Parts: sequence; C-alpha cells; structure tokens
Amino acid sequence: SVWETAVFVLNVLAFVLMGLQARLIVGRLAEQGKVEAFVLAAAVLAVVIVSRLVWVLGCGAIMRWLASFGDADRQAEAPSFRGGVLIGWCGMRGLVTLAAAFALPADFPGRDPIVLAAFSVVLGTLVLQGMSLKPLLRLLRLDPDETVDREVAQARVAIMQAALDVLSGKTSNAAAVVREQFAAQRVIAENPDDAQAATEYDRLRLYAIKSQRDALEQLRIDGTIGDEAYHRLEEEIDWSELAASPPGRFQPLTT
Repeated sequence: SVWETAVFVLNVLAFVLMGLQARLIVGRLAEQGKVEAFVLAAAVLAVVIVSRLVWVLGCGAIMRWLASFGDADRQAEAPSFRGGVLIGWCGMRGLVTLAAAFALPADFPGRDPIVLAAFSVVLGTLVLQGMSLKPLLRLLRLDPDETVDREVAQARVAIMQAALDVLSGKTSNAAAVVREQFAAQRVIAENPDDAQAATEYDRLRLYAIKSQRDALEQLRIDGTIGDEAYHRLEEEIDWSELAASPPGRFQPLTT
C-alpha cells in the first residue's frame, strides 16, 4: 500500500507539472504557432492511436491465419478480432511519455511543440480511450476468459485424487472418514457448473460451528470466561468456519 500511495502521489505531481508546463508553452507560442502546435499535437495523438490498432489487429490476423493450419485447440487459442480491438484501444500513455519529452534540452529545436504533443498524447489516451473503455466492452460483448477457471478445476480434481490415493492404504476408522470427505470434495470439484460448492460435511461443520459460537457468546455473557479467553476462542472458531466454507467465497451456512 505504501508503494501504491507513492505511485499515486508521483502521478499527481506529474500531471500538475504537465499543466504548469503546458501553460508556459502555450504562452510562448505565437498565434500562428499555436494553431500549428495544436494541429501537430492532434495529428500525433491520432497516429499513436491508429498505429497501435493497426499493429495489434495485424498481428492478430497473422496469428489467426497461422492457427488455421493447426488443430482445433490451436485455433481456439488464437486471438479474436474483438479481443484485438480491445487490446489495441487500451494504449494509454503516462509518465514514460512525459519523461521522454521533458528529457529534451531547453534549447532543443521545436521542443515546445514536441512537449505539447506529448501532453496531448497522455491526456488524449487517458481521457478518450479511458472513458470510452466501458462502452467499448459493452459493444464488443467479449466472452469471459475461463482458462484459469478450467485449470483450477482440473488441478482441484487432481489434488483431491492424490489425497485419496495416499489414504487408500489406511484402514483405520479415521482414515475412512477422511477418505469420505475427500471423495465428496472430488465429486464437487468435477462439477463444471459449481466446482467450489460446499460438501455435506462442510454444511454439517458450519451448522455445528454456529452452535459453538452461540455457546461461546453465552459463556461470555454469564461471566464464565473473560475477554482474552473469549477472543482467543473466537479466533479458533473463525478459522474453523473459514476452513469449512466454500473456497473463495466465504458465506456461513446455518442450516
């Protein structure tokens, strides 16, 4: 969080400096020079946006053409046209562009129009592309990327099976109970629609934990235990409740 705050402060200072410099540059330019400088800045902004779109869409077209000679999996992994449009449009510029412009010597020929063009690129891409990104996403209607979810689901089934394999040689009653729990988790993990649902064991544990929490509250109200003991036991119950909750979406179950 400290680093994020530092980056935020530096960005704010950079834009303050940009505003101060832009005012000085515009003041130094003559009337005719202002028109030419603004036309140059707009042209540079347009070239930056269009060139990125052409490059990204061109590379995507080449990759799709090469993938057409492969199997179905390779064709599915090729970037889509709509995805290329989104990537090409997400070309916001920031501090690097400003730093490159400010690095020019003060007596460099045409420095003021160059710095003004850099300002226009930064502001134009942030405002124009940034504010239009949400409407563009709605227009493109991109399919959600479920690659990571599929990998997690496959890995979850594999690790559940590994747990069952290592317990297969155990014959104790405790091992049988643990195997049943892992088997239930494996069945849940094989469900592509809800691979993180709670098992019946989890529901029973959460139901019992609810009673534990109520009993702990009553012990505190009765004065049987003090605050320190209460908070220590409360932490233990919290960890147990988290362990019994569906992964990635904690929601206590009471029935």
